[in-house]
Amino acid sequence: MSRHVKRTKDFGPRGYFGIGIHEPENKANVGGLWRSAMLLGASFVFTIGNTFGRINTDTQKSHRHLPLFYFDDFDQFMESRPHDAKLVAVEQHEKSYDIAHYAHPERAIYLMGTEEQGLPDSILEQVYQIVEIPSLYDLSLNVHVAGSIVMYDRMAKTRFKTVPNPTL
Repeated sequence: MSRHVKRTKDFGPRGYFGIGIHEPENKANVGGLWRSAMLLGASFVFTIGNTFGRINTDTQKSHRHLPLFYFDDFDQFMESRPHDAKLVAVEQHEKSYDIAHYAHPERAIYLMGTEEQGLPDSILEQVYQIVEIPSLYDLSLNVHVAGSIVMYDRMAKTRFKTVPNPTL
């Protein structure tokens, strides 16, 4: 007699995602992003171009729960990224999609630049899509904050059941 496990939606969404920063300027952003990634369901975090030792801003000890990968440059990252994972840039750009209407890929890697420099055109030419978080002013969000918003948006659109608003 064999036992069959009936798969239900309670097992969570399909796919995975990772998130990272190209040439991060300070470890506070990396630590904050790492902590948010752990809390919001990322499979991994990474940096390209800069590495940091122990990150004091990571008060939840994310290193115990979620890997952080370091890549020397964008080429090394591209050679190492998971098969069939779509590379999505988070950037204010003329070709970007508003995150409010964005359908996240099942397997995605989100890449952000710094607040000062953003992502270079040479990288933007190689991404699957570009998504942006609109703001009222022509200013960029802190990279850790932007990453947290993207991850929350993904989680909200893929994990939460929608329910109608209660009548008042």
